[in-house]
Amino acid sequence: MKILIFYASYGGGHLKAAESINECILNNYKDKNIEVELIDCMKYVNKAIEKMTTAAYREMAKKMPWAWGKIYNDSQKGPLAHLSSRSNKIMAIKLLRLLREKQPDLIISTHPFGSQMCSYLKRKKKISAKIATILTDFAPHSQWLVGADYTDYFFVAHDKMKSYLLSQNIEENKIFVTGIPLSSKFLCKYNRNDVLKSFELQDNKFNILFFGGGEFGLGKTRTVEIFEAFTKFAKFKDFQMIGIAGKNEKMKLAFENIVRENNCNENVKVLEFTNKVPELMSISDLVVTKPGGMTTTESLASELPMIIINPIPGQEIENAEFLESKNIAIWLRKDDDVNEVLTNLFESPTKLKEMKQNTKLLANINSTKDICDILLNPNYLTSKAT
Repeated sequence: MKILIFYASYGGGHLKAAESINECILNNYKDKNIEVELIDCMKYVNKAIEKMTTAAYREMAKKMPWAWGKIYNDSQKGPLAHLSSRSNKIMAIKLLRLLREKQPDLIISTHPFGSQMCSYLKRKKKISAKIATILTDFAPHSQWLVGADYTDYFFVAHDKMKSYLLSQNIEENKIFVTGIPLSSKFLCKYNRNDVLKSFELQDNKFNILFFGGGEFGLGKTRTVEIFEAFTKFAKFKDFQMIGIAGKNEKMKLAFENIVRENNCNENVKVLEFTNKVPELMSISDLVVTKPGGMTTTESLASELPMIIINPIPGQEIENAEFLESKNIAIWLRKDDDVNEVLTNLFESPTKLKEMKQNTKLLANINSTKDICDILLNPNYLTSKAT
């Protein structure tokens, strides 16, 4: 059996979801004679367009988030939605060369562009492979559903998304509420003392994990202000905080200056990019982050209440609204006083406990395995029903 997993480089979440599915297949279906391959579908069909559109997305998200929000909303329907769909049909012709070469039995897509191109080719009877679409946010966008009649599986994060797909006349037997796929690293049981020791942290303290850099270093000024407020609060309450600046060197220097100026070296650690996020989440009590679909999924799997900062207009605003409505997250808005929000949170004896408990209601730590079982194990759904 041949499987192609398509993603696109517009935000790291699509790649992470694709990698998680690939990892799960390789680790759990070794006896099935399965050949699987990850491909950036946009880069394959046109490297120049992929490079230009990725750069445009980054610059808009960083400097003109309102512009990205408008594109996101306008592409739900109308001329822009039609243009997007039309361009994907044109690019599908190039993708067809790859599909004829690889002859996949199953195509899994973690980005709507891949789903659209493949469903168009299937409608034109150019391919016959099964098509599975994995939605990687907590709110659906209409672009995910273009060509839905020729898509065989839709995997969504929660029941409300299923209801939306049903309202768009998607057949119920195609829709599966599995949650967003995540790496098996977030399912591991880490030794708390070992993790604390490796990051020079003390035991028996409240730990805050602060994601500051974001993929593109978004919202730097506001993020630095929030980080400083959290730093002072951590010192006052004798909490510990780990600030992750990612690959944003300017952000890292700003964080380090704040820690030094406030004499908080004992309470606050600043890290650059790290692949130890699963371990850090395992010893944390609260996460401060942008509401990207993957980081949110990882936080839910780690049973972490969230404070949301700097959501990009569009999918991240919708994610923030959903998480706040479920009492899993507090959305720190532009004009909110950080100290007031934190004081109110920690003066409530039950608020954090309620938020933590609510993460368990939404999280599905077996999401990746469930998706793979539905796609690759013909007896899985029957066994679940009984």
